[in-house]
Amino acid sequence: MTAPVRVLVVDDDALVRAGLTMMLDGAPGIVVVGEAADGDQVPAVVDAHGPDVVLMDLRMPRVDGITATRRLRARPRPPEVIVLTTFDTDANILHALRAGAGGFLLKDTPPHRIAEAIRQVAAGEPILSPTITRRLMDRTAGQADRYARARAVLATLSPREHDVVVAIGQGRNNAEIAAALHLTLATVKTHVSHILTKLDLGNRTQIALLAHDAGLA
Repeated sequence: MTAPVRVLVVDDDALVRAGLTMMLDGAPGIVVVGEAADGDQVPAVVDAHGPDVVLMDLRMPRVDGITATRRLRARPRPPEVIVLTTFDTDANILHALRAGAGGFLLKDTPPHRIAEAIRQVAAGEPILSPTITRRLMDRTAGQADRYARARAVLATLSPREHDVVVAIGQGRNNAEIAAALHLTLATVKTHVSHILTKLDLGNRTQIALLAHDAGLA
């Protein structure tokens, strides 16, 4: 049997934490292993419980969710992070994803969709709705400095790795990339791993952002 996805819930509202914990503990394949009330508690709780995915609030009194995400994703073998918030401004989305979050959800997301997002992000697939993706890319596409930096970074990749970056930027999953590029699924996974290492990125979402910054998708 596949081990359940281990989840840490981070929110400064005790009622929200309790509600999420109750809801997720009843979801197939998911177990809540810990809670934190502020971003400054996250490292210790992660060390104690070893979650696979962290559900991260944005606005907390001492250390906000974006800062906590950035610090967490800079650690060796970090868990994935899904930001779960009521604040969906373009700036919040952009900052969260650039900090290394693998997903961005609103707190009014239906419970079954939150559970699906956790399982998907734990499997290495980012969670971004087409609407949020388009809003974000429209906001960043016209910035010349990001364009130039992205192009320079992508120039360090091999032609095939470049093709994979473009496909990720188009929102394709590994199976779709394999079919489009006539590669095996294992080869695609290897290319993605090499891209993350070469470009010092934390997840596929950051690859997609880079592709769009470079005007490739």
